[in-house]
Amino acid sequence: MAKYVSFSSRRRRPAWIIARNLLTYLFLSLGVIVAVFPFFWMASTSLMSLGEAQGTRLIPSELHFENYANAWKEASFSLYMWNSVRITLLTLAGELTFSILAAYAFARIKFPGRDFLFTVMLSTMMIPGMVTIIPNFLTVTWLGRIGPLKWINNWPALTVPFMGSMFSIFLLRQFFAQIPDELYDAAQIDGAGHLRFLWQVVLPLSKAPLMVIIILSFIGTWNALAWPMLVTNSPDWRPIAVGLFSFIGEAGQMTNLMMAGAMIAILPILVLYFFTQKQFTESIARSGLKG
Repeated sequence: MAKYVSFSSRRRRPAWIIARNLLTYLFLSLGVIVAVFPFFWMASTSLMSLGEAQGTRLIPSELHFENYANAWKEASFSLYMWNSVRITLLTLAGELTFSILAAYAFARIKFPGRDFLFTVMLSTMMIPGMVTIIPNFLTVTWLGRIGPLKWINNWPALTVPFMGSMFSIFLLRQFFAQIPDELYDAAQIDGAGHLRFLWQVVLPLSKAPLMVIIILSFIGTWNALAWPMLVTNSPDWRPIAVGLFSFIGEAGQMTNLMMAGAMIAILPILVLYFFTQKQFTESIARSGLKG
């Protein structure tokens, strides 16, 4: 005979588990509020009038969508946006090229002093980025004097110093080293060398670290401010982050237009994340090799 157990007779969770779950949800909710509130304030301020933006209001009394058009025209955002696109694409292409080749050499090719050289390069990650600004500036200034190519106030100074990322090399090297040697042996039987093995086997299996590098490099280059201001003295190659300073004048900050410009500046990052979030999460969650 089947036994029926009433809902009230089921074993209930202990009170400490319920309290722990409530505290977990509370801290997660607070974390969401802390993370979302600055973005909400920026979006709300971008739709306010100047008087409301400089006050204490959180919600605009009237939506001023014309702030976006005014910000785009007054700050010459079309030029700054195009500069940011060019700088980001050049930096990303160079970083991927040099990082992939260097990481493959450190992971799959044996040569004298390989481990020592990798250790020395890895130790440079402990150096703060701000410490390298002056040496990098002196280097690009010196290179601009000895060669025919102009570096200062041009794309080489904005891109070349960041094409070699030790973090990217380290991340790819650790992943490349985990690829079984049997795959390389099979590729050699088919007559493949290192470059063909890298292009046809290693890179298709390395979508996870490549996606991480692309997203982090894109965000870092797009938001760069201190270095572009140091190596440029005209708007010809200045990125969009520098263009936001156009809203700071002698009379004060035009906060509403600055927030509208900030919303325009982060739009490409949001679009990139929207189109890559599925591949990014799937690549991170995927473990092992496809059979």
